[in-house]
Parts: sequence; structure tokens; C-alpha cells
Amino acid sequence: MVFNTGAALLDAIVLAVVSKEPEGTYGYKITQDVRQVIELSESTLYPVLRRLQKDECMVVYDRECAGRNRRYYRITDKGMNQLRVYVNEWRQYSGKISGILEGGIRYE
Repeated sequence: MVFNTGAALLDAIVLAVVSKEPEGTYGYKITQDVRQVIELSESTLYPVLRRLQKDECMVVYDRECAGRNRRYYRITDKGMNQLRVYVNEWRQYSGKISGILEGGIRYE
């Protein structure tokens, strides 16, 4: 993709992906889900997950899977509220950008 993805947009995308799984989801699956819309490496994802955890938007827990512990991430109430803010901001922002790019707004 030609456009850069800033920290707030990454946070919003990750929160949206994690919010789809009520019991939480693990890092590799989050990476795969996010890659459906933007290119993202695991080395980019894990700092985002740590930041969201530090900001109390997600909680982390371990669960056994095939004899190994797998780290899961679950969105908190604070994270859901933050996601709502991101969604509202995104709708406004993307609408304005689409208007400019698609010719809906004229500047003279």
C-alpha cells in the first residue's frame, strides 16, 4: 500500500480485530487478520499490542494449546470505548478524504 499507517490507525485496526473475538485471540491470528487489509509484520504488531495493554485497552492471558502456552489478547471496556472513538473519527476523516479524492468537494 502506498499510504503510511500511523499509530492511531494501527491501534484502531488491532482493537477492531481483537473485538471480534469475545474470548480474545492470539498474536499470530491477529497478524493474519490485519494482513487482510494492510501489510503488517509481527515485529510491528507486538509493540502495538504492548501499548494497548499498557493503556488498559486490552488484557493479556496465557492458554495452553497443543502442550504449549499461547498468549491471548482480549479487549477491555476501556478498549471498546476507545474503538468507538476511533470508528467515529475514521468515519469523519475518511468521508472528507473520499470527498476530495472522488471529486465531491470543489476548491477554487
